[in-house]
Amino acid sequence: MSARALGLLGLALLPLVFLGLFFAWPVASILGLGLRDGGVLDVLTSADTWRLVGFTVGQAAAATAVAVLAGMPLAYVLARCALPGMGLLRVLIVVPFVLPTVVVGLAFRALLPDGGVLSIVLANAFFNVAVVARTVGGLWAHTDRRAEEAARALGASRWRAFTSVVLPAIAPAIGSAAAVVFLFCATSFGVVLMLGGARFRTLETEIYLRTVELFDLPGAAALSVLQVAAVLAVLVIGAVARRRRETALALRRSVETARRPVGGEWAVVAAACLVLVGLMVPVIGLVARSLSGGVDGYLALAGQGDSNTLQVPALETVQNSLRAATDATLLAMALGVTSAVVLSQVRRGRRVLGEALDVALMVPLGVSAVTVGFGYLITLGDLPVLVPLAQALVITPLIVRTVLPVLRAIDERLRQAAGTLGANPLRVWREVDLALAGRSLVAAAGFGYVVALGEFGATSFLARPDAPTLPVAIGRLISRPGVLNNQMAYAACVLLMLVTVAAVVVIERLRTTAVGEF
Repeated sequence: MSARALGLLGLALLPLVFLGLFFAWPVASILGLGLRDGGVLDVLTSADTWRLVGFTVGQAAAATAVAVLAGMPLAYVLARCALPGMGLLRVLIVVPFVLPTVVVGLAFRALLPDGGVLSIVLANAFFNVAVVARTVGGLWAHTDRRAEEAARALGASRWRAFTSVVLPAIAPAIGSAAAVVFLFCATSFGVVLMLGGARFRTLETEIYLRTVELFDLPGAAALSVLQVAAVLAVLVIGAVARRRRETALALRRSVETARRPVGGEWAVVAAACLVLVGLMVPVIGLVARSLSGGVDGYLALAGQGDSNTLQVPALETVQNSLRAATDATLLAMALGVTSAVVLSQVRRGRRVLGEALDVALMVPLGVSAVTVGFGYLITLGDLPVLVPLAQALVITPLIVRTVLPVLRAIDERLRQAAGTLGANPLRVWREVDLALAGRSLVAAAGFGYVVALGEFGATSFLARPDAPTLPVAIGRLISRPGVLNNQMAYAACVLLMLVTVAAVVVIERLRTTAVGEF
């Protein structure tokens, strides 16, 4: 085995060891505990179980389609258009993705009182438009506009040039974004719980019901096994599709793709504006709801709610959120960037090993937060570090999906040329990979950070009562009776949005500065 192969294997061990200790072990422990009690076959052969599977897959596929269609115009504007207020646009796109699911569920129930499948699909798509816009836009920004212009000069229509030149180039990013969105929608918890009620349930909400309310651990374990198997199947299909479509794009630092829109491009800008307005409607509704009783909810954030619902003042939970998100992002960047480097350097002869690592990194997105949370408590106990670890599991795949398409698109000849001129591997990484992927690295860190700020699923099971994060505090306030608790919950949601906006603004400034240095 060559020194290069040994080096890649050593790098791959870092994320694999992390996944083994902080994902595979806890999940296997909780599944083993449930499977030992028997009754699994009855659950798997039940018609009700397969109805749950059908609804889970159906609503996730519909929400993914809506998110991709809505996110593409935003991705184009982010990647190709030089317009005033682009920094604000990036902030507004991210805000919906980091809102607590329970609060978004309430917002959509207010907009669509009848609830049902439509509200579930729209709410899940609302969350995930940012995934499509940021992931696809990140790669689209690196594609050379001159190839598209050459196709137009040869007589191709704008649509023909897009489908024959641009779409094949960005297809890997679209596939990656769609896979992540599908997993998020298939494992959506708070949205389905709030909008589906007793009529519509997914595997995720059924696992929660059986674990927490019915104490049916064997049934929950059986459904978890089924969920993991379905997730693995989706990931393998996605990996095969990416392998068939992915090509090198020969990225260059000198290519500037953003410019003022011309001609038909304004129609895409108008579509992006309509999507943005649609994203802001629930957000504006939340702000209005938080002020329906004046500013009492905001003033009460200095306290602990009716009958001391929270063990600490609500404002203290902001510090907990910032601290946990910082730790989770640092850990996830180390794991995600290392994994992306390994996957981008895997040669054709070892693509199966690379795809296995890619699938392993994505699996945590598709495993029930209930399963992960209880697995942590069984294997690791009540440790303060559990929250950052769980958040890192969630955001590491997002970092990989953001950085990997760009690293794979770098022309290998640039690395070879740098090596021929005497650069060692570290300098090649700094002068070539980092220079071309620097924007994506900063974007990935920022995206991961704001996602960690709003993470609710796993955190709700692991955060200690005396150290809740802000989303967990919101969930507790909403679940308890009392007008003041309700007012505080909506005020805290607005506070979370403000903290998120501030974080994204700072990251956007850093990203712009970093890009200017390359």
